[in-house]
Amino acid sequence: MAGHSKWSNIQHRKGAQDKKKSNIFSKCVKEITIAAKLGDPNPENNARLRLAIQNAKQANMPLDNIKRALDKATSSGENLEEVRYEGFGNGSVPIIVDCLTDNTNRTFTEVKNIFGKGGGNLGSEGSVSFMFKHVGIIVYPDTVMEFEKMFNNAIEASAEDVIHIEGEKNKNGLYKILTNVKDFGSALPILEKSIGEIKEAHLGYIPITRTEDIDDETLEKLSRLIETLEDHDDVQRVFTGVDDE
Repeated sequence: MAGHSKWSNIQHRKGAQDKKKSNIFSKCVKEITIAAKLGDPNPENNARLRLAIQNAKQANMPLDNIKRALDKATSSGENLEEVRYEGFGNGSVPIIVDCLTDNTNRTFTEVKNIFGKGGGNLGSEGSVSFMFKHVGIIVYPDTVMEFEKMFNNAIEASAEDVIHIEGEKNKNGLYKILTNVKDFGSALPILEKSIGEIKEAHLGYIPITRTEDIDDETLEKLSRLIETLEDHDDVQRVFTGVDDE
């Protein structure tokens, strides 16, 4: 499991860097916009929109920016589309890339170039998604309560599992609560009531079987590829076969 430990260290290091990204507010605006366009513009009646706003607040996005994003969603003619790309990174690690874009041709070309320059290959639809499970992911810091109590609360909210990701070098770890996709929206208010404010939550992918036995050099190259993908304006999230299950 040396590769797992190395990847965890890389991901913890990147976590601090991600907060400094200049495009993080842009990603929040896009998610708020499409959530409001596809559902009820009232957050109380739209779990995805409520979550998008919460994530924006977690990213320290000013309330005025959030209001403008909501106004834009109900008045703008901007046509955002959700697209998903699948491929392989360094070491043949499977990767899923979720995007929001107003120009699918541009996004496809640019994502494909990122894969190629980073040592990976963009695949066709379905080329790697069968290696992942589509789930709801809800994150809390592991300082909120003991694991057993967290697990019991999660099960009461119809969660399927709770994973404890330990922190590195005196940093706090995380609880990652996994739900069925259909139970994701209903689990959020139950967990908020029983545990408190959620750190992060979204629909995503976890690997059915993690890719193991990857050398450190390959993991570093993979990390650079993923970081470049995440820095792209149209990319919302990236999921890999070495992520913690």
